[in-house]
Amino acid sequence: MSGSNHDNHRSSTDAQHSMRIIVHTGKGGVGKTSISAATALRCAELGLRTIVISTDTAHSLADSLDMKIGPEPVPVTDNLWAQEVDARYSMDKYWGRIQNYALDVLNTRGVQDIVAEEVTILPGLEEGAHLLWINKYAEEGEFDVLIVDAAPTAETLRLLSLPDTSRWWFQRIMGLMRGAGRVLRPFSKPLIGANLPDTDTLDSIDGLFNTLDKVRKLLADPAHSSLRLVINPERMVIKETQRTYTYLNLYGYSVDAVLLNRVIPDEVSDPYFARRKAQQRENIEFIGEAFGQLPMLQAPMFGEEVGGLDSLRRLADALYGDRNPAEVLSTEQTHWIESDGKSGYYLIVALPFVEKSDLDLYRASDELTLRVGPYRRNIVLPYALWNLEIENARFEQSRLRIHFIRPAGDAAAH
Repeated sequence: MSGSNHDNHRSSTDAQHSMRIIVHTGKGGVGKTSISAATALRCAELGLRTIVISTDTAHSLADSLDMKIGPEPVPVTDNLWAQEVDARYSMDKYWGRIQNYALDVLNTRGVQDIVAEEVTILPGLEEGAHLLWINKYAEEGEFDVLIVDAAPTAETLRLLSLPDTSRWWFQRIMGLMRGAGRVLRPFSKPLIGANLPDTDTLDSIDGLFNTLDKVRKLLADPAHSSLRLVINPERMVIKETQRTYTYLNLYGYSVDAVLLNRVIPDEVSDPYFARRKAQQRENIEFIGEAFGQLPMLQAPMFGEEVGGLDSLRRLADALYGDRNPAEVLSTEQTHWIESDGKSGYYLIVALPFVEKSDLDLYRASDELTLRVGPYRRNIVLPYALWNLEIENARFEQSRLRIHFIRPAGDAAAH
């Protein structure tokens, strides 16, 4: 890889504590790739060794940079590298051994090769494999900044939660196999048509989950990683992004900015756009209600397609001005969710400079609306809270703590 003989080589420990990671996520089609490329270019031109990687299976990073890139990092310009991640590399490296074992078992049962290969991949694992590169670059320490053009929101959320959702039953299966392997291995071939997996195969599963855990810890460290929500000023996009923001808070990932893309500029005076501009103004006001104190950086809708370094520079100028995109743009956490240690949850909303008497709370099944004087705050609730009731809401130390509990009839069943 170009740049691998970095003069100021850092240890892997130092690298994990110094490389800045910025992940752009959002609904498909909002312009994540252009913003990722523009952000990476700005960081590189500020003298930071930067790599931008696309983890979206529908790669378009090459189009944004107007050059050919592939599954390995390629130099773009001074201090900048780009890569369209190849999931197959990571799948083979971390999942190949156990997949081959599962294929052997299924093939002895007469399952066709193509079908067997499909069913031996865990849901979400193919997306998760993309993020294994984050750990690779953090440990190698070659770059100052890593920009991730992530898959659309649903896929990103699935792969971020993969270690929790899959590891539980894998650990139990592996524990059984390790403990009983010596006794059962001689009898396994007649019983299941294949030998039990060997130690190397079991270790490869451990390696997969350990690496995903490292990635999650890196992304959950707000001093070094930020997720940024890319949106357009359209109500449907905003609502989906709200839900993403709530889930990211639930998983413990730090969001430090909202990047508002494709705003019709004021200088556009054609009557054809008048109604659209009025709708955008309303939606931009709604973004303030939805995302509270998070900074909102705006970029206009350009008259031409964004592609190539010159147009990416213009996008970066509009979005960041004189700011360094690699800086943490906000440490404000506008709301978060905590377990109450039983079967309920607390939704905690930061409301500085608010008097309790000024506060009103309204609840629909899947969202809350807080009204503080003339201002409103809209919070989309995660699915886990939909069927819970609000027991109470207390205002303490500039925070509103809303306690969600199971209805009385559901508690015993739960």
